[in-house]
Amino acid sequence: MVTKALKIALCVALSGTAAFATESGKIASRAQKSIKAGNFAKGYSQLERALVASRKEADLNSETRIFIAMGQIRTMSLDFELADSLLNVIHDDGLDRSTKAMLVKSKVTLKNASEKYSEAVSLCESVNEEELDKLADELQGSFYSECAIAYAGAHREDKAKQALKMVDKRLDDDTGIYYWTEARTRDLLGQDDADKFYHKAESESVKSNTPYMTASILYHRAKLMSKTNPAVAKDLLRRCKTSFELMGLPNNTKRCAE
Repeated sequence: MVTKALKIALCVALSGTAAFATESGKIASRAQKSIKAGNFAKGYSQLERALVASRKEADLNSETRIFIAMGQIRTMSLDFELADSLLNVIHDDGLDRSTKAMLVKSKVTLKNASEKYSEAVSLCESVNEEELDKLADELQGSFYSECAIAYAGAHREDKAKQALKMVDKRLDDDTGIYYWTEARTRDLLGQDDADKFYHKAESESVKSNTPYMTASILYHRAKLMSKTNPAVAKDLLRRCKTSFELMGLPNNTKRCAE
């Protein structure tokens, strides 16, 4: 079973694809499992097939969620221009409330990954909180997680803390997303104890067997530790590089080697 951590934190965005009952849904389910296991090339190829199937089914929401998932994978693999083009090809006319929120959340994730935090904040604030409150808790938690990071990156500490509280309210403790969000916000705000939360997030990610998430945490821990313990940072980067290399993600591998 695909863990909550990957579906929420990385927003593969396929959980609502026709409840996996249709051809596109079945292919998307296989893609989800491939990505969770770190097989990105295979997963992306499966998503391309799912996209064709969703168009044959004329299911706009399923097609859009597959586009979102493809954009998310490109964000994860640091292909920011392609991620942006995939997410911007989507028009939100006719989409259901959840899919619209997934789209905005995915754009926030891309802006955060690109370190364009002010733009990410603008996207967060474009969503009506009353509408957001009508969504499933997991989607709300995912949305608030990215917005907490955006606010922290924009040095808006009070708003970051408010969003972080919503993550805690909306997500189960066993997802590890709260620890990841708190680590990122504390890191971006320059607070001393960020590594403690990175370490907790790493532990939860290892338990849930989500290699991409684990390697990403290693990278951010290494950046943080480079200021105080270069030897530990070097080891974290070595592990990060090896993991991403085995996942077939060259941009991420290169970043860990720098």
